[in-house]
Amino acid sequence: MTSYRTGIGIDVHRLKKGAPMTLGGVQIPYEYGLSGHSDGDVLLHAVIDGFLGAANIGDIGVHFPSDDLAYQGISSEILLKTAFDLIVAKGWKPVFVDATIVAEKPRLAEFVPRMKLKIARAVNLTREDVSIKATTTDGLGYIGRGEGIACHAVITIQRLG
Repeated sequence: MTSYRTGIGIDVHRLKKGAPMTLGGVQIPYEYGLSGHSDGDVLLHAVIDGFLGAANIGDIGVHFPSDDLAYQGISSEILLKTAFDLIVAKGWKPVFVDATIVAEKPRLAEFVPRMKLKIARAVNLTREDVSIKATTTDGLGYIGRGEGIACHAVITIQRLG
């Protein structure tokens, strides 16, 4: 019998004027970037948390604590690859990634194909196995006021062998 699991990841980071913005490993030209201990990539952080949760091996804070200087400014692509290696070591493989970025600005549609490709390559999936959408809050709440960006991810994994 084939065994599947699903994990959910959520992340939010504050926007900071002049900081770089990286989403899904892709540099996004914008006057604001994401503030965080690492590179602040909310998309990859949500995906990482989803993978770790699906494998029932903790969360991003357990594996990559924000008070550990080793992760200061680190690329979240490195963290994603490490999380992928952790779930494989526990006997799991990715099946599908579905993520929704919630941001009032900037518009992200043109960057989504590159985000999908980067995530797919990092976790041995095809682009067709990675879904990324972007939406707004229509001006409501902290996201609507331009204070931050959030991401929600749902991850499906399958037992190896």
